Amino acid sequence: MSMDVLQEKIRKMKCPIVLDLTVQPQQIPADFHREDPAEEMAVFCAAILAGLRATVPGVRFSFDQFALLGPAGLQALSRLLQDARGMGYYVLLDGPAVITPWAAKRAAMLLSDDSIYPCDGLILDGYIGTDAIRPFQDVCKNGKTLFVTVRTPNRSAAELQDLMIGTRLVHGVAADMVNRVGQSIQGKCGYSQMGLVTSATSANAVSGLRSKYKNMFLLVDGLDYPGGNGKNASFGFDRFGHGCALSVGPSIYGAWQEEGKQEQDAVQQAQRAAERIRNNMSRYITIL
Repeated sequence: MSMDVLQEKIRKMKCPIVLDLTVQPQQIPADFHREDPAEEMAVFCAAILAGLRATVPGVRFSFDQFALLGPAGLQALSRLLQDARGMGYYVLLDGPAVITPWAAKRAAMLLSDDSIYPCDGLILDGYIGTDAIRPFQDVCKNGKTLFVTVRTPNRSAAELQDLMIGTRLVHGVAADMVNRVGQSIQGKCGYSQMGLVTSATSANAVSGLRSKYKNMFLLVDGLDYPGGNGKNASFGFDRFGHGCALSVGPSIYGAWQEEGKQEQDAVQQAQRAAERIRNNMSRYITIL
């Protein structure tokens, strides 16, 4: 599915959330505990997917997270990706670590129509350079999407990504690189099939990227991090409430861990948390 489809799902549901299901074992309630870690992860993620399908338009999984659970973990990932697409989610996959000579093969394998890891788009680290991005041009022309991370939400990100190179910030240089590769691959909504991942912990990064790259879709990460907030994230949207999605994880599926909620239904708590985030964003943006 193209970037047009993601934008349309957000517009119809009036919710810009992409649920990041990078779940840690301690974030899984006791009711879902299983002897096999891969099964435990799969059962919990499946329950959350089923519970939020009417609220959240997109979902995000991590290939590496499931790979660390062994063959059973990758089998679980394959099933979850298929289930998520069947439920109507826009599905993004954080791709495995880049090995440049294998980039083209990985693009064809993960984004082919018959992939065992079916998804609508991949998320990659942008700091290897265009060698890791150009191989995705053809699949993006055929309707798949690629999001490239240029500004991360972790505490030490500014040590490198906010440094100045001449008159530009490092994450701005990375964004320029993605824009050069993807600017000719645009959908009907006007956004490139290659988008940028930035951080809600830095209002300057979000607003700077939005103002410079009006035809690039932004995925704003970091609402779960200290310093990340809805106001910062709101700078990623245009005046119609378009062109941006929010990647949110523990704040939703981990809502059951809040004080006084441990005995309550985890899926219901996730539903309410997603609705709170959606309603909070309506203070800053209106999705038309």
